[in-house]
Amino acid sequence: MELRVIEKEPTMISIEIAGESHTFMNVLKGALLETEGITAATYDVNPEQSGGQTDPVLTIKTDEATDALDALEAGTERVIEKSNDFTDAFEAAA
Repeated sequence: MELRVIEKEPTMISIEIAGESHTFMNVLKGALLETEGITAATYDVNPEQSGGQTDPVLTIKTDEATDALDALEAGTERVIEKSNDFTDAFEAAA
């Protein structure tokens, strides 16, 4: 997975995530919104300034006490936990 930081401030980060689709981005956004300290999480696959279709651009904002990069890391760990929980439930049902 290729990431490119577009903008970073202490309580906000925007990154382009190459090669991903709505499927992954919705899972990531959902996990981020469940993460403590994150006040907003959204993505756009066609920013106005791009002139056309691009790789998704994820933007998260945090409260004043939470570093945006740390919050992004915590959110991605939630995705891993959710994936592992799903795998365990699927294997138990089989």
